[in-house]
Amino acid sequence: MPTTQTVKPPRGIAVLLAAMSALGPFSIDTYLPSFQDIGESLHATPIEVQQTLTAYLLPFAMMALWHGAISDALGRRRVLLVTLGLFGLSLFGCLFATRIEHLWILRALQGMSAGAGIVISRAIVRDLFDGAAAQRLMSHITMMFALAPAIAPMIGGGLQTWFGWRSVFAFLVMMTFALWLACWRVLPETLPPERRQPLHPGYLARTYWKVMGSPAFLTACGGLAFNFAGFFIYVMSAPVFLMRHLGVPETGFLWLFGPAMAGLMSGAWLSGRLAGRVSMKRTVVLGYMVMGVAAVGNIALNVLFPPALPWSVMPILVYTFGMSLAMPCLTLMALDPFPQQRGLAASCQMFLQSAANGVIAGVLAPLLWDSTRTMAFGMGTLMLLGAASVWLHHRVSTHKP
Repeated sequence: MPTTQTVKPPRGIAVLLAAMSALGPFSIDTYLPSFQDIGESLHATPIEVQQTLTAYLLPFAMMALWHGAISDALGRRRVLLVTLGLFGLSLFGCLFATRIEHLWILRALQGMSAGAGIVISRAIVRDLFDGAAAQRLMSHITMMFALAPAIAPMIGGGLQTWFGWRSVFAFLVMMTFALWLACWRVLPETLPPERRQPLHPGYLARTYWKVMGSPAFLTACGGLAFNFAGFFIYVMSAPVFLMRHLGVPETGFLWLFGPAMAGLMSGAWLSGRLAGRVSMKRTVVLGYMVMGVAAVGNIALNVLFPPALPWSVMPILVYTFGMSLAMPCLTLMALDPFPQQRGLAASCQMFLQSAANGVIAGVLAPLLWDSTRTMAFGMGTLMLLGAASVWLHHRVSTHKP
C-alpha cells in the first residue's frame, strides 16, 4: 500500500479529521431552526436573517484561499489550534448579540476561521497516504462528515424549543472547545520542517497562478462544486422547503437531513470499498449515473405530484448517495497534480467550493425556494454542469502534452 507517511497516524485520526471538517458546516445547520426566533428577537426580516449565512460563507471562501498556504509554511497543527480558538471566541460573542448587524459581523469572523478545519484535514490526508489508502481515508471522513447535517438541525431544533436561539451558540462554543482540546492532545504535526514552503509573496503568486490556472484542477473542482450545489440548494432552503412546502415543525428537520445523511454515508462507504478495486474514473462515472437517476426522478415527481412526505425527500437520498460516491475521487483528482503544495491546492479547492456555496445561499436558493418544482429543476441543472466539468477534466487530463 503506497504511502507518504512522515509520522504514524494516531488512532482515531479519521474521526478527528472528520470532526474538524464537519465543524464549519455543523455551525450552519445547527442554527437553521432558529431563523424565525432570531428574526423576532433581533427585529430582523427573514432576508436579513438569511444574510447571516452569506456573511459566513463569503469570508469562509476568501480565507479558505489562505489557510492551506499558511499551513504549508507554518505546519498543520499550529494553524488548526489558532483558527479553532478564534472560531470559538467569535461563537461566544454571538451569545451577547442584540442586533442583526452583530450577528453579521460575528458570523463573518466565524467564516474567516472555520475553513481551516476542512482545508487542512484534506492536506493531512495527503500528507499521510497516497492512492487507494488516501481514497479510503477520505471516504471514511466523508461518511462521518455526513452525520453533521443530520444531527445538527435536530440538536438545534431541540435547543431552540427548550432554551431559545442563544443556547445553540452556547452549545457550539462547548463543542469547539472540546475539539480544540482533542487536537491539542492527539493530533501530531504531519508536515515536517524540511517539507514546508515559504510564504514569500513571489512564490505564493506563482503557485496560486499555477494552481488556479490548471484546467485539470479547475474542472475537478467544478465537478465537486456543482454536484454539491445540487444538494446545497435544499440545505439553504431547508426552513422554507420543510416548514412551508411540506408542513413540518421546526423540530422536523430530520425529514431532509436524515435521508441526506443516509445517502452521504452509504455512498462514501461504497467509495471506500471500491478503492483499489475500481478505478477512480469509473467510480466517478457510477456516481453520476446515480445522481442522474435521482435528478430525473425528482423532476418527474414534482411535475406530476404536489409536494408531500416522504416522496419529496427520497430523491435527495439517492442524489447524495451518488454525490458522495464520486466526492472522494474528485477531491483527490484535484489535489494530486500538486504534491508539493497540497495545502495551498486544498485552499484553492475550498475557495472555489465556498464561493459557489455563498452564491447559492445568497442568490440561487432564494430564487428557487418558492416552489419545489423549481428546486428540482435546479438540482438537475447543477448536476449536468458538474457532469460537463468532469467530462472536461477527463479531456484535459488525457490530452496533456
